[in-house]
Amino acid sequence: MSLPLEGLLVVSVEQAVAAPQCTCRLADAGARVIKVERPEGDFARHYDYIVHGESAHLVWLNRGKESVVCDLTKTEDKALLEAMLAKADVFVQNLKPGALGKLGFSFERLRRDYPKLICASISGYGESGPFAQRKAYDLLIQAESGLSSVTGGPEAPARVGVSVVDIAAGLSAYEAILEAIIRRSRTGEGATISISMFDAMAEWMTIPLLNQEWGNPFKRVGLAHPTIAPYGVFKTRDGADILISIQNDREWRVLADKVLGNAALGSDARFATNPQRQANRAATDAEVARVFATQDVEPLMKGLASADIAFARVNDPALLATHPHLRRITVDTPSGPATTPAPASQFVGERRDYGAVPALGSHSEAIRAEFAAAKSVIP
Repeated sequence: MSLPLEGLLVVSVEQAVAAPQCTCRLADAGARVIKVERPEGDFARHYDYIVHGESAHLVWLNRGKESVVCDLTKTEDKALLEAMLAKADVFVQNLKPGALGKLGFSFERLRRDYPKLICASISGYGESGPFAQRKAYDLLIQAESGLSSVTGGPEAPARVGVSVVDIAAGLSAYEAILEAIIRRSRTGEGATISISMFDAMAEWMTIPLLNQEWGNPFKRVGLAHPTIAPYGVFKTRDGADILISIQNDREWRVLADKVLGNAALGSDARFATNPQRQANRAATDAEVARVFATQDVEPLMKGLASADIAFARVNDPALLATHPHLRRITVDTPSGPATTPAPASQFVGERRDYGAVPALGSHSEAIRAEFAAAKSVIP
């Protein structure tokens, strides 16, 4: 079965997470992705060596790509990049704003010479503005966008534990490129796309921002809800953490009767409505905590499920590894096969295979030979 982007050539001068996230999705969908790497390689190759000698980031985001090493300060390698771009459908880059332009590969020039080319740039703060030249990494943007201010507990801001800014920017670039591909099929024209990590996260911060501007600033409450009770974490007798969510007064009555074993709590004046439970949050939580502390996690979860109470176990990566809903894929790497969580999208009735993670420069010789003829006609 053919994949939707088969036949498309993507060239990406990429590093770290955001651009590789974008091009990984394009490769998954069938595009040919040529990853252009500096002589020392994408620096994410050296974040760690945890997956039998390979970087976890490399394994996560670089399946199905070809790697070619280019030193873009050299005339010959500039000519190679030019030859690839002359045949490309999509060009992705996430270097510092202006860096490629100084090397002769500004998007303005490329779009003029190759009108059908879709050019996508991912940067920290965009191509212009007072912070355009500032270095920007995931955690820095978490702080600058205000995300860290609404993450964590009352005592201090916290980092979201995964690279949420990079992921948001990379997926925003992916969806914009898909839009541009659809539009090009109708108009024949390429596009110039600019994605900033700050914009990606600022848009995700809409709810906290609107609350701030309309007089209801967010407060950090950790794994709890600022306006609903009980909605938080409670510990079982055997030390597991269970997060429950009571959305309305009917659910509170069910919890009181079926799980807490005290139906009278459902109509108790201190707890009967959510505003009352909020006003008496400490007492509300104490009633739940007292009962949960007498039960082990497995029978407690069965009881919650039987009563149709919304809950989740607060898992760590060790528990995630054995989760019954965790889907996995296996990809080849230069050091052997590795399994990772599967992409979220599933096409019902279709099987999708995933390409190998390339070693640094593993396709350099073949790519240089392929595009050698084209280089001779590049001015």
